[in-house]
Amino acid sequence: MKPIWIVDDDESIRWVLEKALARENLATKSFANARDAIAALEFDTPQVLVSDIRMPGASGLELLQTVKSRFPGLPVIIITAFSDLDSAVAAFQGGAFEYLAKPFDIDKAVELIRRALEESLRETSVESGPSETPEILGQAPAMQEVFRAIGRLSQSNVTVLITGESGSGKELVARALHKHSPRAAQPFIALNTAAIPKDLLESELFGHERGAFTGAQTTRRGRFEQAENGTLFLDEIGDMPFGLQARLLRVLQERMVTPLGSSKSITVNVELICATNHNLRERMAKGLFREDLYYRLNGLVVKLPPLRERTDLDTVVKKILATEAPDTRYTVAPDILRMFHQHKWPGNFRQLTNLLRTAIVMAGDEHEICLRHMPDDFLDDIEMTQATAASASTDRMIAAGANLEEMEQSAILKSLDAHGGNVSATARALGVSRNTIYRKVPHLK
Repeated sequence: MKPIWIVDDDESIRWVLEKALARENLATKSFANARDAIAALEFDTPQVLVSDIRMPGASGLELLQTVKSRFPGLPVIIITAFSDLDSAVAAFQGGAFEYLAKPFDIDKAVELIRRALEESLRETSVESGPSETPEILGQAPAMQEVFRAIGRLSQSNVTVLITGESGSGKELVARALHKHSPRAAQPFIALNTAAIPKDLLESELFGHERGAFTGAQTTRRGRFEQAENGTLFLDEIGDMPFGLQARLLRVLQERMVTPLGSSKSITVNVELICATNHNLRERMAKGLFREDLYYRLNGLVVKLPPLRERTDLDTVVKKILATEAPDTRYTVAPDILRMFHQHKWPGNFRQLTNLLRTAIVMAGDEHEICLRHMPDDFLDDIEMTQATAASASTDRMIAAGANLEEMEQSAILKSLDAHGGNVSATARALGVSRNTIYRKVPHLK
């Protein structure tokens, strides 16, 4: 994915947006004026452009005009301290994706940029047609079951529900289902229903006519229409607003959509794949998910295992390294692999991939990824996990009548295992000397 360009003569605005987007793992590129951004367009393009409207030299509206003439599908967000009607009208007439007045709430700004990013990626997927689907990693028995399910379901024309924790690869499974289906040559449209404000989600799904609501300057096709003859993937379906679930159910039953502001229904031919990280039965019991929609979606289910339950973690690590750094052969030190096996991986595959990307950058020309290349937050999580495990082990030993010497030995051996058998590293971690460790655990000599 290409970076998000930020164009603003105010350095503080650029800095705030860069930091906020970095926290979302989104790459950025910044410019202090519109002319530099226009010049850069000769060699590269962003995924989304965020630009101030009033800057020395060329204005944001001139930049908008240039972008729209060359790249009409590129979303542009106009920001300005002059929140007057004329500026807003000029921005929308020029084809801006959205208008944002300073001072703005940074969380809302990030949310808006994410919506623009979704739009940009959607346009890319529609224009590029079928593309190479990223490989689904896994040799564990649970993943083999997933592969078999893909093989069985890919030739069917029924709604599929993919369940699994966040970051476990649900969209990869959806893309694999599409790739191996008779619809492979048609569009694959993905939409994260949790990432779009509920007031806009209905328009995103079903489209709208010009003037259907404030800001609807043009007629827009919804995702169902965009995915015609192809596949529509609705991620985080469990977060869909309750009222909108009824409209989705009706589309599934009638295969017709009605855009906002229109009196005409449109027939659609779309294979629907949904995904969720929620327990839909629990959501249903709480009145957050419709029972009729649940039973409509719950017929064919693909369940993805969390990373902590997979037995092929070493293989997954090797494949991620080969993908992220194809020109350099990186390996992971044994003590780090042990840490990986101990970790709970709340972010699953996405978390592991981001961690290894960071480690590759930190390792540089060193081909073995080791402790000093690991981010501090990961090491903090490992220490917390080890401390919790050690506390539980101590409780069990006390209950079994173990004496103090035996508990000290157990703690030292656990620390040694965590440090790959390195006595010096273990001594530093425990705050004792090497001789103390050898005295406490005589068989190490």
